[in-house]
Amino acid sequence: MIATNLDEARGLVADACRILAMEGLVDEVLGHVSMRVDEASLLVRCRGPHEHGLLFTSREDIQLASLDGELEDASSPYRLPVELPIHTETLRARPEVGAVVHAHPPEVVLCSITGLEYRPVFGAFNIPAMKLAGVVPTLDFAGLVRRRERATAMVELMGDAPVCVLRGHGLTAVGATVQQAVVRALNFTALARMTALVTGTGREASLVTDEDLEDLPDLGSAFNDEQVWRYYLAKARHRGVLEP
Repeated sequence: MIATNLDEARGLVADACRILAMEGLVDEVLGHVSMRVDEASLLVRCRGPHEHGLLFTSREDIQLASLDGELEDASSPYRLPVELPIHTETLRARPEVGAVVHAHPPEVVLCSITGLEYRPVFGAFNIPAMKLAGVVPTLDFAGLVRRRERATAMVELMGDAPVCVLRGHGLTAVGATVQQAVVRALNFTALARMTALVTGTGREASLVTDEDLEDLPDLGSAFNDEQVWRYYLAKARHRGVLEP
C-alpha cells in the first residue's frame, strides 16, 4: 500500500488505533500503527501535547515522518514513538509491507512469558488464526525496541512471517494494507487467547488433522481481511468509538 491521499490515510491509521484499543490489543497510550507513504516516508501514530490514549486517536495524531526517524514538520508538538525503529526497519527491509502494527495483547504476553506453544487446536472457528500456528517466531527480548540494531534483529527473525512475538512485551504484525495488518494482529491474539484457555483447562488438546486441514481453504484477502475490517469499523461506529 502506498498512500496517495494523506488525509484519508491519516483517518485509516487513526481508525486502526481506535479499533485495536476497542479490542484490547493496546491500552492507554502504548502501541502504534504505521502506514507506508513512499520509499522514504511513513505515517505513524505519535503522542501529542494533549495525549488521551489510542482509543481516542485523531487524524492529527498521525504524523508524517521519514524512515530515518525525522518528523516532516520539525516544529510539530508531536513526538515520534520511542520504538519507531520497529516500523522503519520493517518497512525498509520488506518492500511488500504497507503497514505495521505494534500492540500489547495480554494474551500474547501471557503465552510468551510462560512459553506456551501456538498449535492448530481449532479449525473452521477461525481459519486465518489457526494458520498462524507454528509460523510466528518469538524475539527473546523483553525491553523496548528503540534502537535500529534491535529492530533489525526482530526483522531478521521475523523473515517473511506476518507476525512476530516480543517476549513479555507484545507483537508486531505486518500487512500489505493497514486493514490486513490489523486483522492479522487480531487473529493472532485470538490464537493466543485460545492457547491460554486450553492450557487453563489442564487438558491436552487434540490437533487439527491433516484431513481436516485439507478442508480449511484460504478464502482470500477480500474475505479474511476486508470484510472482517468492515465488521470492526461497523462495530466501532455502533459503539461510538470512531472519530466523527
